[in-house]
Amino acid sequence: MLPVLPFQSTIDPKVVGYLEALKKTDFSGDIETTYSSRLAVSTDNSVYQQLPQAVLLPRTTKDVEYLTKLANQEQYKSITFSPRGGGTGTNGQSLTKGIVVDLSRHMNNVLEINIEQGWAKVQTGLIKDQLNDVLRPHGFFFSPDLSTSNRATIGGMINTDASGQGSLKYGKTSDHVLGITAVLVNGSYLNTELTYDEQPEPIQSVLDVTAGVCRQNRQKIEDKFPPLNRFLTGYDLKNALNTETDQFDITRVLCGAEGSLAFLTEAKVNITPIPKARTLINVKYDTFDAALRNAPFMVEANALSVETIDSRVLNFAKQDIVWHSVSDLIADVPNKEMLGLNMVEFAGTEPEVVERQVSELIEKLEQLIESEAAGIIGYQITQDVASIGRIYTMRKKAVGLLGATKGAAKPVAFAEDTCVPPENLADFIQEFRELLDSHQLNYGMFGHVDAGVLHVRPALDMCDPKQEALMHTISDQVVALVSKYGGLMWGEHGKGFRSEYGPEFFGEELFLELRRVKSVFDPHNKMNPGKICTPLDSNDELVKVSDTKRGYYDRQIPIEVRDSFNQAMECNGNGLCFNYETSSPMCPSMKVTADRRHSPKGRAGLVREWLRQLSEQGIDPVELERELLTKRPSIKQIIDRIRNRINKDKEYDYSHEVHDAMMGCLACKACASQCPIKVDVPSFRSRFLNIYHSRYQRPMKDYMVANIETMLPLMAKVPKVINGILKQSATKTLTKKIVGYVDMPLLSVPTLAEHCQKKDISPFNLEKLKGISEKERKKHVLIVQDPFTSYYDAGVVSDFVELIQRLGLKPVLLPFKPNGKAQHVKGFLKQFTTTAQTTSEFLNQVSELKISMVGVDPALVLCYRDEYNEILADNRGDFTVLTVHEWLYPKLSSFDKATVFDTRPWQLFAHCTEKTKMPNAEKEWGEIFTHFGLTLNTVPVGCCGMAGTYGHEADKLESSKAIYDLSWKGNLANLDKERCLITGYSCRSQVKRFEGEQLQHPLQAILTNI
Repeated sequence: MLPVLPFQSTIDPKVVGYLEALKKTDFSGDIETTYSSRLAVSTDNSVYQQLPQAVLLPRTTKDVEYLTKLANQEQYKSITFSPRGGGTGTNGQSLTKGIVVDLSRHMNNVLEINIEQGWAKVQTGLIKDQLNDVLRPHGFFFSPDLSTSNRATIGGMINTDASGQGSLKYGKTSDHVLGITAVLVNGSYLNTELTYDEQPEPIQSVLDVTAGVCRQNRQKIEDKFPPLNRFLTGYDLKNALNTETDQFDITRVLCGAEGSLAFLTEAKVNITPIPKARTLINVKYDTFDAALRNAPFMVEANALSVETIDSRVLNFAKQDIVWHSVSDLIADVPNKEMLGLNMVEFAGTEPEVVERQVSELIEKLEQLIESEAAGIIGYQITQDVASIGRIYTMRKKAVGLLGATKGAAKPVAFAEDTCVPPENLADFIQEFRELLDSHQLNYGMFGHVDAGVLHVRPALDMCDPKQEALMHTISDQVVALVSKYGGLMWGEHGKGFRSEYGPEFFGEELFLELRRVKSVFDPHNKMNPGKICTPLDSNDELVKVSDTKRGYYDRQIPIEVRDSFNQAMECNGNGLCFNYETSSPMCPSMKVTADRRHSPKGRAGLVREWLRQLSEQGIDPVELERELLTKRPSIKQIIDRIRNRINKDKEYDYSHEVHDAMMGCLACKACASQCPIKVDVPSFRSRFLNIYHSRYQRPMKDYMVANIETMLPLMAKVPKVINGILKQSATKTLTKKIVGYVDMPLLSVPTLAEHCQKKDISPFNLEKLKGISEKERKKHVLIVQDPFTSYYDAGVVSDFVELIQRLGLKPVLLPFKPNGKAQHVKGFLKQFTTTAQTTSEFLNQVSELKISMVGVDPALVLCYRDEYNEILADNRGDFTVLTVHEWLYPKLSSFDKATVFDTRPWQLFAHCTEKTKMPNAEKEWGEIFTHFGLTLNTVPVGCCGMAGTYGHEADKLESSKAIYDLSWKGNLANLDKERCLITGYSCRSQVKRFEGEQLQHPLQAILTNI
């Protein structure tokens, strides 16, 4: 029997006392101390891991004041903090053993926009793309760009002084910050927009000391740091003082301070007019070195930006879902191998200027290609904004794509934002490559060659102690190499655990001055201790590159277990699952909860720790799974399960925290394709539930779901009786209280069998079909039933039968065979294996007929490919079930084109699993509609919130509705619902529940025009 997993880390009694005292103040934010909450913020997009004591999530600047003032009481002097925003830092900037203060959950509002004066005021937990969505209708945007723009907060950008594509023209974040509201560790407010005389006395002291450091060391600062576009991050002493006016700007010092000086709660930022004209030229090279050496030539052409990626990144992109959207924009050159790509963009408010710049560059490119110089093998021009956006989406995904390398060694961020003068970049990279090659390492490269910043990520196995040590060795060597070429070690992603190199880069004298600044802001080293520098009188040490990493914990898990649960183990923390965009299908539960635990990254981290604890207890989960699949539980085990469930609240078990996080997952499978690393939560979720429920008895509703496919054929024999019972208020009350389900759907009346009788459909006869000729078989279509459409939405299947007939073919309805997806979702893996084996055997028999097999519901059809492959592997067979659009699309030429055209547009709401697993689905539906004389528009929506039975669970009702409200509700409100089409049964069911209207499947709309 699986033992209880203990609480692994106790909280410091002083922290417990502090948190209890905080609850007695007017602090209105969230206070989280569960192991899972702390674990969810113990990692970022770096290789490091530090478990904090607690997580505080303030709602207001006043809340931040409360938590800081309380911490200044003598008994709480040892308590430390680290501010956190997007949680995607590559160098562990926000990781701490103290208390994490996360501003992203609640403090994420746009406070004011002033278009006339060109600024916006925001709370610092606001995400960059969220701000730009608000600014776009006004014709403006917040211009500092970065690859994590859909999950990076403004506060995080300020704290790391982030920048990215376009920095030559738009600069870094600090170039756009007009003012900051900050709370110092003593509870004092610093508003950098106020004059010196308007500041309170404690703040005046801070300003005096910091300004003095800048003025007194001006020449040393000028001499030390090169005039680079990506100037030094972390207490920007160089740019804090205007040498022409002698004005001191404390805002500059806070930009890049990594939360080591104060909490930044509000920011006033300038905004930039959106360019009226944009042109992107993708220049293709026969070597990556040629791309690097040709970059200065592009910069001289007055381009907005010059981005580069190597062949390794390009090849990863080609294997990802993102490539279908850009393959025609970055086409291969015939008979040439593209090993490097420069993405050169021109943009501006004057179209004629942009056009002239583009023409001049193209003329020079043509000359270079003709003379076979510079390694250029071709180029492509893209001018429409949507296409340019798709290319940059691919480029932004490059970070995650590198992490998708196969094998134990993964590209690691630790020396990936070095910055050297652009003219030195090619030589620097050549030596960098020689350095990595000497250690026999693989690596990928991409970055901003216009600014001399290239992201280089060597592949290392961080579970191997020797490789971990090699990381530090290489890091030291890169520091020396950067110094040789007159650059900086951190040109974009901040210091974090690389703070140990600060003294070397600054020099002893200037580093003391940095410590002086730290001392006046944070004399007791309470703010993100160990990052950038320590106070003058402190004996505390800086964090180090060699500090504890995720690999230290992961290597405690046996290799076989790691390999088996690779979908969780390989999460690199890139945080794409934190994407705030409501139209993105990626993690609906994270979107509505703003809780890191309820994200693929969070769930993967919780499962990794669960596996580690199992290993610590001497339990092999892989072996346990084998036993659960082959052995029946004894009576004693069943009794123990029931007893454990009854008593589960009386004894701590970390598994319960993992279980809570897993139950928030909708099993929509978006993560399995949208995540660059392909973190597949539904896969390891089902395995976790399978093991978890070997100790704790399942709730009744799980058994109902697992057996629904067995029950439905029986219920459908008396549908009116069943519906009559379900409609009773007493039934609804009992179902909710005892079973835990609400809004149970009613069975179809007439039933599918009755529909088929009216359409004179012959029953399936395998032997009869075997006896007809191959030519005759091609006129048949086999309809594979799914439980939900066949029994709850039979009209759709009936209309599919009619559509096939009108197309001149013969529909054959296969006998209903359970699909099993619901069993997989709930973790009934033994039952699901049996279902999958039985159904696969039947479908493999039928597939020998060589007749197309088509299913109506995309989620259920895709289960045959995904979950069946996962559970059966080589025993699945080679049968193929197509979705309706997959069947129609390649056959369009054999169907008559429409002669009557209906110009009124239809609106397509695609199922999230369908969109992510089949990225061309919406486009192909559009072409199918065009063939049949119809117009189809795609509506960008995320998950509808139903996800099978998730939306029917009483405890999920509020969450289900919140997810529906994110993107579905508003879009439907603005459209004629009679013209709205939905591919997924669960989505149609959700709309019917909340809107009271039954919407159609796309195939039903096609029937209207043939």
